[in-house]
Amino acid sequence: MNAAAGKPDRVLLVIVSAIALLVVVALAVVSTRGGPPVLDESTPQGVVQRYSTAVIEGDTATASTYLTSAASSLCRSTRESGPLPSRVVLISTTERGTTALVRVSIVSSGSDGPFGPSEYETQDRFSLVTINGKWLVDQAPYPLLFCVGSSVKQ
Repeated sequence: MNAAAGKPDRVLLVIVSAIALLVVVALAVVSTRGGPPVLDESTPQGVVQRYSTAVIEGDTATASTYLTSAASSLCRSTRESGPLPSRVVLISTTERGTTALVRVSIVSSGSDGPFGPSEYETQDRFSLVTINGKWLVDQAPYPLLFCVGSSVKQ
């Protein structure tokens, strides 16, 4: 009878071991995913990715290196209230010679409301031009427009 009593313990041990193995594999997959791939800086979408990342992180000095002088002159001296976008998602890119349009989805998170944090999404586009062989942002969507020397972190 002891042999019969030991069998369920082995089955239980095998089941628990299988579950533990699945948990370890799931954790390994999640921890190795990382962030989005970094796009080539010589492409319009790569420039938009770097510019957007710099604006979201509050690095106006880096962001300004991706702007044309015309785009730099359009911004105001201070950022108006409202949350900064939390992420920018590439939708499409259209290149025509020395100009390009990069359509993006801009996701912003609002403060906590009665049902928790709110999140909203808008679609907009960047207009880019090549100057001396380098893509630069000529027009940026309003939520991602900033001024050099002003702090955009809130």
